[in-house]
Amino acid sequence: YDPASGINGDVKDIALQNGKIVEASKLTTGAKVIDARGKTVMPGGIDIHTHVAGPKINVGRLYRPEDKLHDPAMVSSTKVLRAGGGFSVPSTFVTGYRYATLGYTFVNEAAMPPLLARHTHEEIHDTPILDQSAFTLLGNNWLVMEYIKRGQKENLDAFVAWMLKATKGFVVKLVNPGGTEAWGWGKNCADIDDPVPYFDVTPKDIIQGLAESNERLGLPHSIHLHGNNLGHPGNYTTTLKTLALTEGIRTNKKSGRNQNMHFTHAQFNSYGGTAWKDFESKGAEIADYVNSHDHLTIDVGFVTLDETTTMTADGPFEFVLHSTNHLKWANLDVELETGSGVVPFIYDPKGHVFGIQWAVGLDLALSVKDMMKCFMTTDHPNAGPFTRYPYIMSWLMSKKARDAKLATLHKWVPERSKVAGISRELSLYEIAMMTRAGPAKALGVSKTKGHLGAGADADIAIYSYNPKATDGTQNPDAIVKAFSNAAYTIKGGEIVVKDGTVVSLGQPKSLIWTDADGFNNKEVINDVVDKFLKYYSVTLNNYPVQDAYYDHLHQNVIKAGPLAGGN
Repeated sequence: YDPASGINGDVKDIALQNGKIVEASKLTTGAKVIDARGKTVMPGGIDIHTHVAGPKINVGRLYRPEDKLHDPAMVSSTKVLRAGGGFSVPSTFVTGYRYATLGYTFVNEAAMPPLLARHTHEEIHDTPILDQSAFTLLGNNWLVMEYIKRGQKENLDAFVAWMLKATKGFVVKLVNPGGTEAWGWGKNCADIDDPVPYFDVTPKDIIQGLAESNERLGLPHSIHLHGNNLGHPGNYTTTLKTLALTEGIRTNKKSGRNQNMHFTHAQFNSYGGTAWKDFESKGAEIADYVNSHDHLTIDVGFVTLDETTTMTADGPFEFVLHSTNHLKWANLDVELETGSGVVPFIYDPKGHVFGIQWAVGLDLALSVKDMMKCFMTTDHPNAGPFTRYPYIMSWLMSKKARDAKLATLHKWVPERSKVAGISRELSLYEIAMMTRAGPAKALGVSKTKGHLGAGADADIAIYSYNPKATDGTQNPDAIVKAFSNAAYTIKGGEIVVKDGTVVSLGQPKSLIWTDADGFNNKEVINDVVDKFLKYYSVTLNNYPVQDAYYDHLHQNVIKAGPLAGGN
């Protein structure tokens, strides 16, 4: 199943050589053969939005020792594996093992505070097997807001380019733009027109300003946006206004994509009602907008109804969660740049709110017509751990599975959502769109990832699931079983997982980051130096992540502009 190549369940051979997929004629005699007859073969999975490395992840690990109590599969030390565990916030090593066991080979840390980029890269360094990138948080940065306020577009572009290079970041990330900075003043920006204290800009200004800068620079991925007013009843109206902000912004065609916005974990922003008492799903309404507009992609952020650990750079929202469940709360302000919060959370299946949240994600995904625009995530670990992806697949592919789950939830769930009346069942081809081809295209890495054609990285997942012999719509447990433990995961041409067991850590992994080039703006250099002298607690010399740090790893640097889309 290779949507990028238009291959939908065809039986064919795949040849691998020197870490790449090649034409079969290039193989020499005596090549190793893997018998995958009767199995499902896809490119390695790609998680476009997850939280697996960095300071808030580490806070979650440190102050949630009880998380290990919910871990059904603690990892014991072997000649290959290091011991570890954690259900919602597993250790770095276990994170790599478990993604690989699911058939995933490339994941993206979705929120890297620039000041703490070194820590983030240390954890990426320790995560085995997976190629990784990190998204640089810029939506609440002081200099970004100052340049936008003054209308200094060239300065903004130069600063964004420098920040990506200094942090070895891949993507421009916005989280509650303006709102996280407002939280430092005890406030928030619930609407896109709310002013940010002191800076006199609005979330609308920040979103449009960074989206335009992203396109002028020709970055491989669009802006990656966590919207304002997340998690509140009635927020779908804010979402619709937010999605419309970049309709008129011209996409840089050199980037190799058509979208100028990626709206992340959209489930959390697709809520109707005026309070939790009359809370209802508006997933279908957001899907209608996605279906009728081509300037954006989304990922879902499916709620899996587990006990988990919420963590986000949306500091004010974490305080709301803490005020709701009264569980322990960690809060951090990252000087001049961003902030974050961490709160444990229980999505109790008996509660009507949590059941409706589960339904919102399915309303949204099953109502989007083109799955190349809608991707599978849980905003790990916020809506649930990534290890639940096989269950999400079963809900998407089987109405029987959805109905069985629905029968265990609060009676208001079918009344306040559309999921009970949706008969659509996604195919494996559409699942491959959501988890492989779509994310690769949106991220700008589709030349080498997300497909099985010649020239692609030899990253392949093989599952013991034969759709011709097993009807997953009627036997959804077979979907969960097969996709929870890959028969083979091949990373860079080497078998790293066999029969659900990690057997090798593979070849050196890759760090992927964007070089936007051209940072020679003297005014911006002076501004950066001034901010570090006046406000930062570290010196400018100790801020950037040096190339030497990754000398022993592959660095896949994506050049912005004419070469965007290639590693």
